[in-house]
Amino acid sequence: MKKRNRMAAMLLTSALMLGSAVPVWAEEAHTGAAEATATAANVKTDVQIVTELGVLQGDGSGVTDSYLAKPTTRLQAAILFLRLNGLEAAALAYKGTDNFGDAGAVNESNQAILAYLKANPQLGWTGTGDNKFEPAGPIMDQQYYKVLLESLGQKQDTDFKYDETIAFAKNQGLSQIAGAGALRNRHIAAATAEALKLNVKGGGKTLIDTLVEQKVVDAGKASAAGYASIRLAHDMTLGPYLTDQAGMTLYYFTKDSENTSACADQCAVNWPVYYAENIQIPSELNAADFQTIVRADGKKQTTYRGMPLYYFFKDAKAGDVNGQGVNNVWYVVYHAAVSVTEKDGLGKILVDSNGKTLYMFTKDSKDTSVCKDACETNWPIFYTEHAADATDLKAADFGTIVRYDGTKQTTYKGMPLYYFFKDTKAGDANGQGVNNVWFVIDPTAGKEPAPQQTAKTYAVEMANFAFSQEILTVEAGSTITFTNKDSGAEHNAVSDMLDADGKPVFATKLLAAGESASITLDKPGEYTYYCEPHKGFMKATIIVK
Repeated sequence: MKKRNRMAAMLLTSALMLGSAVPVWAEEAHTGAAEATATAANVKTDVQIVTELGVLQGDGSGVTDSYLAKPTTRLQAAILFLRLNGLEAAALAYKGTDNFGDAGAVNESNQAILAYLKANPQLGWTGTGDNKFEPAGPIMDQQYYKVLLESLGQKQDTDFKYDETIAFAKNQGLSQIAGAGALRNRHIAAATAEALKLNVKGGGKTLIDTLVEQKVVDAGKASAAGYASIRLAHDMTLGPYLTDQAGMTLYYFTKDSENTSACADQCAVNWPVYYAENIQIPSELNAADFQTIVRADGKKQTTYRGMPLYYFFKDAKAGDVNGQGVNNVWYVVYHAAVSVTEKDGLGKILVDSNGKTLYMFTKDSKDTSVCKDACETNWPIFYTEHAADATDLKAADFGTIVRYDGTKQTTYKGMPLYYFFKDTKAGDANGQGVNNVWFVIDPTAGKEPAPQQTAKTYAVEMANFAFSQEILTVEAGSTITFTNKDSGAEHNAVSDMLDADGKPVFATKLLAAGESASITLDKPGEYTYYCEPHKGFMKATIIVK
């Protein structure tokens, strides 16, 4: 990202003022600027809207962060789709016997759903080929957009080709999960909320209006689906920034002060204000960051983190950012998906854009997550498409891995990022130190902030076909020296943990009687190891703090 845009991000956060030279109309804007009183805007996330409509119902604990982070199977996605369209009850009651060949893999009620889908191919759920549905398989972005397009009256092979689904969906206004690959429940919410605003082909009405007319959803609950959207776009140079629902870029003015617009007269002509009475946002944004002010001219304006929002009159289409950097006082509204905050007792740690703490797992290795199943339920993965430069953080330190199930996860300095299910609000850090393998992240080191330990040297003897210390706890950076005390036998020490190349994290040579070898362990974690010639019984563990 350009340096000036990083400075712009800092300005947005702190609402500082720049003294750069500006044109006459911008200077005139300062005259008569009045203090504004901000009120909370009526804002709902896409998750809230889809949940209120009854599409997402969650698990036993409701629609939680853990539920939203779970992978969505093809069967689950189909059920959510049927629920959205008011067809779930009909599918559950369906008595037809013709079914997909792999329907036996699910229970009786779900078999009825699969049979209903097969009997109604116009719904778009035609299976994966060879008469299979793959109910437990992952649902991909292309597949889900395909069935949403069918809901909007766009038919595969008539209006679009399957291999062109993503591009066609974008032209129709569906783009929020494009590129996500295998989906999680949060993606389903985002894509569904996106589709509800779009017009059904040939009808001139939006999908949500059509569903209300058909009495599929309650009109009172449906109103939020029609809210104006603020969305996130991404530019390779500028990084992630805010747009309206049509993709038109939103800006802020560094000569404004908190909740006060200094842009009036000709300035307001060139930089029209943005205002929406009701706003829908992606769950990655924080509803509390949006407020409404009444300007000196009596008009209302939406603010983000205290800064009034504007358009630029020279932006003609979605994606235009012609206002970026104008006179060094106008900037796109940068969004940092990850930021740094201070936590008492822990120092600086990484949090998401809603202030939720992020963690690392010391049993992971670089670009590899070993947290699956029950582990993943307790430690939901973190993924964002909008990691970029921010104050104290560099885009180059963030990466993306594809997990075992095809879904994506964000990494920081190679380490996969997670939430903790017992953190219920911003500022919670209940996962710190759990089992001595889960830690908050020090952004300067990419690992847990912990008291500085003095590295030491430890000795482990190999005697009587056993390691002298079955469990050895050491400080990071310590050296462990292994010495073979068994005459007539060779021993070595080989780590069970593998590195990114599939090789043991450490492995000494075979040591004859009296020989020694040393290793140094810098990364905190639990390392089990063994003697290769006597692997069946000669094992031990090193815990690095």
